[in-house]
Amino acid sequence: MQKIAVYGAGGFGREVMVLIEHINAVNKQFEIVGFFDDKIARGKCVNGYPVLGGIDDLNAWRDGLLGIALAFGEPEVKRNIRYKIRNGHVFFPSLIHPSVLMGTASFVKIGEGCIICAGALLTVNIVIGDFVILNLGCTVGHDVVIGEFASFMPSVNISGEVLIGQGVYCGTGSKIINQLEIGEWTKVGAGAIVAKSLPAHCTAVGVPARPIKFHEEKQEEHE
Repeated sequence: MQKIAVYGAGGFGREVMVLIEHINAVNKQFEIVGFFDDKIARGKCVNGYPVLGGIDDLNAWRDGLLGIALAFGEPEVKRNIRYKIRNGHVFFPSLIHPSVLMGTASFVKIGEGCIICAGALLTVNIVIGDFVILNLGCTVGHDVVIGEFASFMPSVNISGEVLIGQGVYCGTGSKIINQLEIGEWTKVGAGAIVAKSLPAHCTAVGVPARPIKFHEEKQEEHE
């Protein structure tokens, strides 16, 4: 079995831990060793699992290979933590809840470190980049391409032939109409309906969704 830990012991981290338990209940793949979290004291117990420390402790891990699930909904936080991990003993498995429905694996490409939660539905000819989160009940239509580090909160619906840039964040219940493009690091508000393509580095809200502000592109910490 593969050893695994969840990075982030907050609400979503605890949900991810349950997801791993559900995977093991169907086919025991993982030996769960606990959480890593920079804001919780090492040795504290969270939902029955120990906190093993923060980033320094993870980078010092030498007890064999260790899978890490990055349990952060905010794309920028997720990216920054990823590039602070510089341990050759760490890898990033993609976690897919047993209830997820998707097309043939040959036509659904999923990168490393992705988390696909219960009730998600993915159809066919889909490409998902590394470290993408599809939260509870998300749907992804045909010929969708999703960039790395994007996050989709519960019940987001993505129609067919949509191109989504890296680092996009879509709030709970938002919807994206078919044949559109969302630029990188754009945020879509909860309940918004994206009926026209959106530029990069903006926040868009409403029905239909319109940009209400633009934010500066931030330098990636690993560069």
